[in-house]
Parts: sequence; C-alpha cells; structure tokens
Amino acid sequence: MDGHYPAIRLRRTRASAWSRAMVRETALTPADLIWPLFVTDGEGVEEPIGTLPGVSRWSVDNIVVRAREAIDLGIPCLALFPNTPGDMRDATGSHALDSDNLMCRAIAAIKQACGDEIGVLTDVALDPYTDHGQDGLVDDGGYVLNDETVEVLVGQALNQAAAGADIIAPSDMMDGRIGAIRNALEGEGHANVQIMSYAAKYASAFYGPFRDAVGSRGLLKGDKKTYQMDPANGDEALREVALDLAEGADSVMVKPGLPYLDVVRAVKESFGVPTFAYQVSGEYAMIEAAAAVGAGDRDALVLETLMAFKRAGANGVLTYHAAHAARLLHG
Repeated sequence: MDGHYPAIRLRRTRASAWSRAMVRETALTPADLIWPLFVTDGEGVEEPIGTLPGVSRWSVDNIVVRAREAIDLGIPCLALFPNTPGDMRDATGSHALDSDNLMCRAIAAIKQACGDEIGVLTDVALDPYTDHGQDGLVDDGGYVLNDETVEVLVGQALNQAAAGADIIAPSDMMDGRIGAIRNALEGEGHANVQIMSYAAKYASAFYGPFRDAVGSRGLLKGDKKTYQMDPANGDEALREVALDLAEGADSVMVKPGLPYLDVVRAVKESFGVPTFAYQVSGEYAMIEAAAAVGAGDRDALVLETLMAFKRAGANGVLTYHAAHAARLLHG
C-alpha cells in the first residue's frame, strides 16, 4: 500500500484552514510589495488616471501622505515616476538632469518626512522627459542611440542619488548602463545607493496605461523594439541578467510580470540573487476590468496573482495593488 491511495491522500492536509496554513509552501506579506506612485505638479493635487481605475497622480505633498500610508501598512519601498509637464520635455530629456524636477522634489520630501522608515526607488530612463517618448536620444533616422543615452542616464542617476534616492532603477535597457552608473555612484560618494536593474524588460503590449500616467503615450514615435527585449526570447534574458550583475546591479527585475513567470523562475534558479517582478499597468487594468464586470472577485484575483510571483521565485513585486493587497494581508 505504500505510496498509493488510500495510504496516500493528498486531500488530508487540505481539509482544514489551520492545516492548509501549516503546510503552505509560499508566504506573501506586505514586506514583499513595492508601491509605484506617479508624481505630478502642483499642491494638494490628486489626478485619477482613466486607464488605471483606482490609481492617481499625486502632487509632492500628497506623495508624502502616501509614503506615511505605506509605512503604516508595512510596505517597505515606493517606486516613483514623474508626469513631466509638456513644456519641460525636449528631444534630449534634459529636465531629467534638473535638481528641482518632480522626481527630485518628491524624493527629498519623502526622505525629509520619513527618513529611513521607507525606501525610495527611482526610475532612470528618459521617456518621461523626452518629447518623442523614447527612453533615450534618437538619431535622424529615429534609432535610439546607446552610448550617448548612457551618458545622460548617468547624470540622471547622480541627480536622483543626490536628492536622496535609496535605489536607482534603470529601466531604459541600454547596453552598459549599469556599469557606467555604478562607477559614477562610487565616484560621487554614493556607495550605498543600490541599483535594481530592469534587466529583462520586454517590448510588451501591457504598458499602455503607464504611458498615459506619465504622459508619453501620445508622444511616442515608433516603438521600443530595438532596445527592449523580444517577447519570444527567454535565454536572452539570462544573458542580460548576467551582464547587469557583473556590472554591479544589486538586484534585478523582470518586466512585465505574469506573462513572464518562466523568466522569473529561470533568473532566480540561475543566479540566486534578489529578483523582482513588475506587475505592470496593463496587468493591473485587466484585474480591475474583470472585477468591474463580475468576471472575478477583485480581492481574490489580487492576492492570487501576487502569490504566483512569490511562488515563481520573486523576492518582491512592484504592483499598483500594493496598498490594497497590504490591507487584505493585514486582515
């Protein structure tokens, strides 16, 4: 009978809630969540984002309120993204280097109000600052230039580090930018500023609502397929991760999330380093749309998808559902 039914009944441990809790293989807590927030100009401002129901752009003073909320919920880190006014965008994304831009003001305000009670992760890429919507500088033919872009990204990273950023997160997918940023941070006395590399960022169809949130969707000329990864490729992601780790990344990210759980698992198994996944705007919007028409229970969908990331091997998840999920987890 050994090894066969009825000696083996896998349902035994599922019969009661206490037993299911005792043998559960994967845990999800608020400490596993990073909350992306959008910063906009003004004071006392909340601007709902139509394609992201329940998500808003916040002025700097209200971003501080969100930071305190995150602390109370046990969320350890915020990820900031600016909605740069149109008159401050140009072909080279020069406003990214302005020490008084929205990103830097938000970083400084959070650190002044909350200190080390919460981490601040900042996006390094030029698409929120360019008038063409690309993540870097472009030549006359529309091709995104690599090395020239990296030079600007280094300046952007140093600008954010000087404002108090705890984690620099390059999302641009230019070759060599992690090494260049790491060397610059070391040279400017920012040895403890972490780098979380968007190491495997795919040219995905799931980013639309995010581009609305940062004001770049209507500006984007062309696509981003010459620098973001082909969704057909998995092995290439491991090469990207290996290069970024060798250049000085402290942690790596896979983006988007659910369609790339195989990549999350492969990265974690191959390298054993802190690995994060970004449940991107399109994924969030699909859950909200399903809940709105009664196709699924919102709370259950949120927690199940987040658990899937953890089960795949992610150390944490960037998700617009972070605050809601944290409340659910607190019971």
